[in-house]
Amino acid sequence: MWHRDRVDHDADLPPNAKAVVAAAAGAGLEIAVREYPEGTRTAQDAADAIGVDVGQIVKSLIFTVDGEVVVALVSGPNRLDEGRLAAAAGRPGAPVGRADASAVREATGYPIGGVPPLGHARPLATFLDEDLLGYDEVWAAAGTPHHNFAVDPAALLRATGATVAPLRVA
Repeated sequence: MWHRDRVDHDADLPPNAKAVVAAAAGAGLEIAVREYPEGTRTAQDAADAIGVDVGQIVKSLIFTVDGEVVVALVSGPNRLDEGRLAAAAGRPGAPVGRADASAVREATGYPIGGVPPLGHARPLATFLDEDLLGYDEVWAAAGTPHHNFAVDPAALLRATGATVAPLRVA
């Protein structure tokens, strides 16, 4: 398991990761970004590279609820229950679908596989899987499929302004 520690003043940090560090700082969160050259595109890839339980991986999933783009921050092994997401968004029974790559990039400013939980191109309603709060530390993407950061889930909740909800398929 190889990684290289990165911090916000590191000149070698890619622009997307620098933007995540700046967004986190703007939300009162100091993060240290780490690079994982083998990639962290999937939750299992990230858990393997970082050396943590897959449940500690924050999947930033971009969906539409009744046509509105939203962010679901879901624990690594969990599958998102679309009905629960619609209910959390205050639109029970509304149509829910996964946003395509271009909609993800437009709404967040980041590519699929590297979408961070905060610092998006525009304000997006955000929902946090209650299972993430069961960990002392979780890991999220930092703007690329090779960069991640650790964060206390309660601090992530405050920084994102997310709504906590039961989001996993029961």
